[in-house]
Amino acid sequence: MAIISSPHQPQQERSLNTVVPNLGLVCITASPQVRFKTITRTRYLKLSLQERQSTLKQLYEKNLQSLHDALSFCQNHQIRLYRMTSNLFPMSDLEDKIGADILENMSADLSKIGQRAEALRIRIVIHPDQFVVLSSDSPDVVHNSIKILSDHARTLDLLGLPRSPWSLMNIHGGKSQRAEKLIKVILELPPAIKNRLTLENDEYAYSASEILAVCQQASIPMVFDAHHHICHENLDSYDEPSVAAMFEAARATWTNPDWQLVHISNGETAFKDRKHSDLITDMPSIYHQAPWIEVEAKRKEEAIAYLRDAWLVGQ
Repeated sequence: MAIISSPHQPQQERSLNTVVPNLGLVCITASPQVRFKTITRTRYLKLSLQERQSTLKQLYEKNLQSLHDALSFCQNHQIRLYRMTSNLFPMSDLEDKIGADILENMSADLSKIGQRAEALRIRIVIHPDQFVVLSSDSPDVVHNSIKILSDHARTLDLLGLPRSPWSLMNIHGGKSQRAEKLIKVILELPPAIKNRLTLENDEYAYSASEILAVCQQASIPMVFDAHHHICHENLDSYDEPSVAAMFEAARATWTNPDWQLVHISNGETAFKDRKHSDLITDMPSIYHQAPWIEVEAKRKEEAIAYLRDAWLVGQ
């Protein structure tokens, strides 16, 4: 059992020699057990106002049930970390306010889901899509990015999840060589967003050291991704010294180190392939000290089961 602390428990002293990582499920299952419905903007806008209301209500109810099913799946498979889909309530951000009003009317049902997650001690996080670019040179793009984050924060609030990195919203740095702009925008974000926000290094725009510097200056946690790091730095092993060094540096950005979250993926056809593989067959040794790991693999729960058997065995 990992030595961890939830947002409703006092922080405990953590021994890096005894921690057993919690492996997290990303959005859906490889099996058909956890699936979510969506609707395209084009189709939605063709509907009458009455049709929009009924269509979204039915869709939101279905997706809320699927979120309930996801928690049940995690409970049954002893998975304590779940990355919620960023498209849980499509069209809820539109100016017609139809989706937003439906969510308000469903607030009691959303709250029950959050209460159930807390009772099961399942940590829920979210990774907003690539359209969130806080470092953009375009004021409109930044404004829209903040709106997207605000909508996600509102969903987390309706679920009753804490405004802290326990229920984090993780994004990438966005436009390269705009660290000062990124820091400035983050520092001005409202608490519902900033208190949950984390930044992740990527393969192209922001190296691990660059994102680390942004996180340090903006006072937000860093989510370290070892595969992005080896791709960006053209490394040949997850056990290159800089992997452990960046893991440790990222951990220092977490006010509660027991909540540190990292990502792992493997290349599909080669070690440094950016496309995700079906399973995770190569792990950084330092990740044995990670309390929370999101498993980014195509076979989802099968990849988690494989890691438990092949990597965590005997720990």
